[in-house]
Amino acid sequence: MKLLVTGGAGFIGSHLLAYLSEQGGYETVVFDNLSTGSEKNVPQGIKLCVGDICDLQAVEQLFAAEKFDAVIHFAAQTMVPYSLQHPQEDCNTNLIGLLNILECCRKYGVKTIVFSSSAAVYGDNPNIPLTEDLPLVPTSCYGITKMTSEHYLRIYNELYGLNSIVLRFANVYGERQGEGGEGGVISIFCKLLVQDKPLTVFGNGEQTRDFVYAGDIAKAAAKALDLQGFNIINISTGRETSLNELLGAFKKAYGHDLAVNYAPEREGDIFRSVLSNERLKALLGFVPQMDIEKGIPQTYKDYLLRRKEGN
Repeated sequence: MKLLVTGGAGFIGSHLLAYLSEQGGYETVVFDNLSTGSEKNVPQGIKLCVGDICDLQAVEQLFAAEKFDAVIHFAAQTMVPYSLQHPQEDCNTNLIGLLNILECCRKYGVKTIVFSSSAAVYGDNPNIPLTEDLPLVPTSCYGITKMTSEHYLRIYNELYGLNSIVLRFANVYGERQGEGGEGGVISIFCKLLVQDKPLTVFGNGEQTRDFVYAGDIAKAAAKALDLQGFNIINISTGRETSLNELLGAFKKAYGHDLAVNYAPEREGDIFRSVLSNERLKALLGFVPQMDIEKGIPQTYKDYLLRRKEGN
């Protein structure tokens, strides 16, 4: 299969490339502007084309030259606070960039696209576990662009027959994670621990999230390439993990007791969040395997190593 991975040099994309390389059977090309990713994340044997999804001419030249069978579209603006401060840029990257990819898929006969959406499309919904058929009421510009992207994908399936698979990620974490995007609290805790600073928990620590490992996201994305039609699938563990449980995993990674400050709850914070993964099991026959007891130490060790190397 000739496969394009946009954003492949980034955090989640790098896990996908590693998995594709292990599996074999893919001729993979990466398209990435390296704004947050690194060419070090692209395994040997995978072609890297440096370019921006917002540059339609560059995208069209790539599609015309390579003749892809499928696309996994991970390139995006991923930071919720940034989307609120820079809504035009968020819209340009996440919507215009997507439309450039979709138009080239249509024009050059690509059969399938797998898209990285987000739990942010649900907003603050108390009906947990969150299922794919719930109403979407996003509370950020980022969530709005992801929700709108899903509608574009549905239309391209209905009008042009493009197999369009939407993957709604829970809180993603793992090696090579940045400091502002997915799985924010884990990135923050890693950074503070490396600096030997205390951790701050807002509230009593019993608030929950659904933390899913980036390596499991990679496996799900690759499996989704086989689906037909238009599909929306949560990629999640289906398990609520409290911040206090998360602190326990970080204590194991850190090697001794943590300095933790409990502060008053922040207004607007969601107390409980978990995504149903029943559809993931039904359509892909897959359940994320990594748990935080193993995944957090791996993530922290990688973060510590990268900081020592200055990366």
